Amino acid sequence: MNGTVPGNVSRILVIKWSALGDVVIASAVMEDIARAFPEATIHLNTQPNCTNLFAHDPRFAEVWAIDVRRRQHRWANSLAWLKKARAGRYDLVIDLQRSDHTRLLLTLLWLSGGAPRVRVGNRGGFPYTHQPAIRESGTHPLPTMQSVLQAIGIPTATPHPVLHPAPDRLAAVAALRQQHGLDDGRYVVLLPGSAAAHPLKRWGAARFAELARRLHAQGVPKIVVIGGPDEVGECAEIAGVGDYAVNLNGQLQLLDIAPLCAGALAIIGNDTGTAHFASAADRPLLVLCGPTDPRRVKPIGSRSIAVQAQLPCSNCYARTCRNPDSHACMKAITPEWLAARVPELASDRIEPGQDWPGGLRSF
Repeated sequence: MNGTVPGNVSRILVIKWSALGDVVIASAVMEDIARAFPEATIHLNTQPNCTNLFAHDPRFAEVWAIDVRRRQHRWANSLAWLKKARAGRYDLVIDLQRSDHTRLLLTLLWLSGGAPRVRVGNRGGFPYTHQPAIRESGTHPLPTMQSVLQAIGIPTATPHPVLHPAPDRLAAVAALRQQHGLDDGRYVVLLPGSAAAHPLKRWGAARFAELARRLHAQGVPKIVVIGGPDEVGECAEIAGVGDYAVNLNGQLQLLDIAPLCAGALAIIGNDTGTAHFASAADRPLLVLCGPTDPRRVKPIGSRSIAVQAQLPCSNCYARTCRNPDSHACMKAITPEWLAARVPELASDRIEPGQDWPGGLRSF
């Protein structure tokens, strides 16, 4: 049974646990759900580290988190999850996970007689009542999650993440932009980080610093550098290029990133969770991919582009480079080449599928 919006749906449970970037991507799908059921009460089940992302989200009447994946207290937490889900008396569950863990929990819920009458999920099969067209792993998470909604007739029209920062944080970001002269929209944002455990995903502070110098010489008045605890040193090195560089490392919360980027000429960064938050600003965004597949990791949105050097070892997902020319995938993307592309990026003239000398391709 597919393709028909369920009738008489008043209570909905949306399940999306991780990873953080996938949760941000899923916020676009959550917007489609909220638009399809404007009168329904919608609950979100996520993980504890994600609850703050939705603390001020008007789409959800409740956001609840029970960590059933940790070895410690796994069975007790699983029983607590089943009790909470059963008490919700949901008519519809939309499972956006790409593993069998939630499938098992929903099967147990069905066996106990407490499962919603309409159940749809990424994996398809029992205990789901509707089957999505896309079930294989290895694809970008957005079309996979959209396929879940399409299986029950929900239109999927939201192109980029939709997040709701707290009002006081919006005011704080506005004050920060004014303080640093970022109200005129003539600044470029750099995102030099990635998880410390994945150093090959980083383009490198020296290259970002050279890019900042070139952009300023081209007439960009301000360069803004954003990072977290793992990028303190890199952000400081980049900001050392001159007083035109604004180092906001450690001054922003995750939901502050999109409002800060909302007036940027362009945003340039590594394949990092920060880039997914930045994509919610719907500004020109370029992500530099080396060991990871841009077709799977690129932030969503019509203005998000990824670039990658096409090498035999591309998409290796390694943490230690085995290419004799170490880090060749990132070295192929030079600051000179990238600075020359920024005017095209800012005017939305870079499209997926473009090729450049040196084996560079956009996605």
